[in-house]
Amino acid sequence: MRPMRYTALFEAEADGGYHAFCPALPGCHAEGDTLDEAVANLREAMSVYVESLQAHGEPLPIEDLLIKPLDVAVA
Repeated sequence: MRPMRYTALFEAEADGGYHAFCPALPGCHAEGDTLDEAVANLREAMSVYVESLQAHGEPLPIEDLLIKPLDVAVA
């Protein structure tokens, strides 16, 4: 099995912990009390997601994502 690389995004939650998701895999989300836990949980969710696609004969998504910070003027 060849490795696939997808971008993962992690958002700190106001009440603690992290919400994690993968934009290239719609609906693939996870959470964790720590960043390390969120990484592990999302990695597992991504693996299950990709395995499900393969089991159903669906193509694996090819990521076409550009992340670029933009400055916004604030008065």
